Amino acid sequence: MQPKDLQRLVTTSMPFGKYQGRLIADLPGPYLNWFAREGFPKSDIGRLLELMHEIDHNGLSDLLTPLRRQGQPPQQHG
Repeated sequence: MQPKDLQRLVTTSMPFGKYQGRLIADLPGPYLNWFAREGFPKSDIGRLLELMHEIDHNGLSDLLTPLRRQGQPPQQHG
């Protein structure tokens, strides 16, 4: 796993299937579990899905919260 892989989880959309268009970081646990049982695709997306499954399975999804904020404009106070 590379640090850039974590960033890609919050910026890459699922390119196919039931959750096409949804960020990989936002895929539901049961969907990731299905891939774990059936086999992850042999591709870059498959590698990201496997990483997200490990993060989700181990309850570490909060690690992605700061990365989500990096792509957002600063909030204005006032």
